[in-house]
Amino acid sequence: MDPDLVGPLLEGGSLLTLLIAGFVILCILLGVRIVPQSEKYVVERFGRLRSVLGPGINLIVPFLDRVAHKVSILERQLPNATQDAITADNVLVQVETSVFYRILEPEKTVYRIRDVDAAIATTVAGIVRANIGRMELDEVQSNRSQLIANIKEAVEDAVDDWGIEVTRAEILDVNLDQATRDAMLQQLNAERARRAEVMKAEGEKRAVELAADAELYAAEQAAKARRIEAEAEAYATGVVAEAIRDNGLEAAQYQVALKQVEALNALGGSEGSQTVVLPANAIEAFGDAFKMLTGGAK
Repeated sequence: MDPDLVGPLLEGGSLLTLLIAGFVILCILLGVRIVPQSEKYVVERFGRLRSVLGPGINLIVPFLDRVAHKVSILERQLPNATQDAITADNVLVQVETSVFYRILEPEKTVYRIRDVDAAIATTVAGIVRANIGRMELDEVQSNRSQLIANIKEAVEDAVDDWGIEVTRAEILDVNLDQATRDAMLQQLNAERARRAEVMKAEGEKRAVELAADAELYAAEQAAKARRIEAEAEAYATGVVAEAIRDNGLEAAQYQVALKQVEALNALGGSEGSQTVVLPANAIEAFGDAFKMLTGGAK
């Protein structure tokens, strides 16, 4: 072979090799896709959905397939939004909401909705107004957790076709206009005053009841004491009567003499008594009582 032709052929072969090597490298670069853990890639072929690439190393057909969308699957938070709503008792309130979501099926999100954040915000605003419109103001204030659960469930149903999961929906604040606040403050003060009057009346009633109970208790105790005293007197009378029945006239005379002695002792032992007046038959009464005692002892 002519040496003059060998050089150009070698140069042409080297160039071809370089071209082939470059083409292979380009195919590798275009055919291999490394997807981060926090993303998913939507692959199209000739403008149509081909596949969705998950995290890791993925292979596609070079020059035919292309990555059309790179979608983050991290949880997102919509900007806090405030919307007006009217409760069932015709009170205008301003509700501040916050929504968290994440994309589960990117192929639905990119092909079914253009601006997902705006769509979710509009959906949430409508659902909040609808739910608050079915509740009175007191229910909105006291059952906020139930209201949040209802809103979250309704939003999940509305965005299901978009491949989105609503992870959390929050009602941050419920604000009232100044006129409504003033009216509620007056109502609250009136309620507090009413409760104070009721408590005062109940306290006075209880005091009267306790005083009546104390008087009743005192009367019961006095009656019980009189009953015991009467029972004691009746018992003593019964004993005397039994003694008279068993011993006859002597027992009766003994009791009379004993009473006389007790009366004299009481008269002599009283304060300020300097002179003791004895009846004429006092000595005889002492004697009779002593005789009866000695006689009874025998």
